[in-house]
Amino acid sequence: MRWKRVLATTVISCAFILGSPFPGLGAQQVWQVALEEIEGSMQHEYARKFAEILREESKGQIQCRIRFYGELGTSGDITELLQTGAIEFAFQSPGHLGSIIPEVQVFSIHYLFPTDFLLLEKILRKGPHTYQTLQKYYHKQGLDLLSIIDEGWQIWTANKALRRPEDFKDITFRVMSSPFLITAYRLYGAYVITVPYGEIYKNLALGRIDAQTQPFFAIQEMKFYEVQDFMIKANQLPFIGTFAANHDFLSQLPQNLRSVVDAAIEGANEYIFDFEPELNEKRRQMILEAKPSMRYIELTEQEIRAFKEKARPLREKYLEMGGSGAREVLDAVLADIEWAEESEE
Repeated sequence: MRWKRVLATTVISCAFILGSPFPGLGAQQVWQVALEEIEGSMQHEYARKFAEILREESKGQIQCRIRFYGELGTSGDITELLQTGAIEFAFQSPGHLGSIIPEVQVFSIHYLFPTDFLLLEKILRKGPHTYQTLQKYYHKQGLDLLSIIDEGWQIWTANKALRRPEDFKDITFRVMSSPFLITAYRLYGAYVITVPYGEIYKNLALGRIDAQTQPFFAIQEMKFYEVQDFMIKANQLPFIGTFAANHDFLSQLPQNLRSVVDAAIEGANEYIFDFEPELNEKRRQMILEAKPSMRYIELTEQEIRAFKEKARPLREKYLEMGGSGAREVLDAVLADIEWAEESEE
């Protein structure tokens, strides 16, 4: 398979040096990690902090090299590598992972999550129900869910203002390869297609797609703003990333090494939730400075209500498309949203 040829040169490797405090692992062990984003991205920052803490907690005996999107193929290739154990860690966005774990598409329901950043952080990091409920569905696919992070609100980019659902008519809109996301934007009236992440710019430039959605940092680093005239914030959906491991690999780690991994996950979580607002605001400003003609629009509450009304069927659609555990997972997320909001009162 193509990914086997690529794998030989594209990994994140963690080398265990002789004299390791983790006996039984041998002179050297290589851990492989895949990112769905490029250098300078949110996932890069998370992986960098993860590697830094691993190095510190192991007193320098675990060293990491970071590789980026495209080096191991597409997101689908990354999922396959993770499931088979050819790599040990990977970021998996629900938009792609939903094809094998349909329950995770709960993170693609428009207007489900609160817009308050601290509430969202509390739900994703500390919610007592969501993580544990989703974990068993990851286990069924040979994966371990390690972290759920917010990478920023998804921003629409287009060559016209998208202020009403009617504005999506005759728009060719790109989404991830998720039947649920396709359904969501069809509700607004768009013609929806899937295009690999690395091919979005070319398709925008050639006019094959008219609009797409990403957080600010991705719009900036992938230069989508060069071939789009409008950025629209509609508060419809945060971009959620999940960090996962191969289940067999993780379950076979000795307890002291698993504790090091857990410490690195917790430290990376703490870092990335503080870092996200700063990075996305910085990238928004960079876009507007690089292209002064770019129009940035924040929809009014009245405008958002029209999209909320169109998106109302999505919860029922999720129950139809979200697999056997859809009801359980949606109830868990709703319980954590309620828990977070009540704790703030």
